[in-house]
Amino acid sequence: MTNTAPPTADAHPAPGAGDFAARAHQVAKVYGHGDAQVVALDGVTVGIPRGRFTAIMGPSGSGKSTLMHCMAGLDSVDSGQVFIGDTQVTGLKDKHLTRLRRDKVGFVFQAFNLVPTLTALENITLPMDIAGRKPDRQWLDQVIDTVGLRPRLKHRPTELSGGQQQRVACARALASRPEIIFADEPTGNLDSRSGAEVLGFLRDSVRRMGQTIVMVTHDPTAAAYADQVLFLTDGQIVDTMTEPTAERVLERMKGFELPGVGAR
Repeated sequence: MTNTAPPTADAHPAPGAGDFAARAHQVAKVYGHGDAQVVALDGVTVGIPRGRFTAIMGPSGSGKSTLMHCMAGLDSVDSGQVFIGDTQVTGLKDKHLTRLRRDKVGFVFQAFNLVPTLTALENITLPMDIAGRKPDRQWLDQVIDTVGLRPRLKHRPTELSGGQQQRVACARALASRPEIIFADEPTGNLDSRSGAEVLGFLRDSVRRMGQTIVMVTHDPTAAAYADQVLFLTDGQIVDTMTEPTAERVLERMKGFELPGVGAR
């Protein structure tokens, strides 16, 4: 499929802008106190375009994982606002926040987080089963065929390779048709071949299924699968790259000074 250039994320979108699946407005996050204080996010304002694959990169301590966790509603912010679609995440009570994450957000993490006693299919539908919702059969079939694991649906995680387990985790995130999927180092536990398979699937889910994906990664090769890359350093977004290549990303990363101590 031809890769068309995605729109550049506006570094300062107005909250409420309809073109973004998720937004952060002047978000700050600080860990610790006094001499031990670490500023993880320093007034970040950014929008994540709908239907695009966005990678977040930066040196260790730049705040990239903190930004993802705050935007996904997994961590609170000290100041600023976070939105998923038109819903403001900041200030939501636990019950409403849980419902928002269940209904509008998908997660893919490095550790797979599959239930070992369930089959691949049961792991894929687990979030909907817990919510008491029946899956959209046509959509579920499309996800299963896209992930390429139909012959393995009755297998348990121990009977699957690492790449297959991560593709099950990706399918689980997609199955409920979330507003946005957050992926934190999704290929960190995979060999290069399995990692390429998972990244290709994530990219295809954006291009063929209209999904919105945000991925934190330290790997320039992984970032090259994205439509755009946001670069963080010292808790601030300092650059945006569209149509990235591994070589361009690596060259840009060489320009950062590695901080001695910081948040992930």
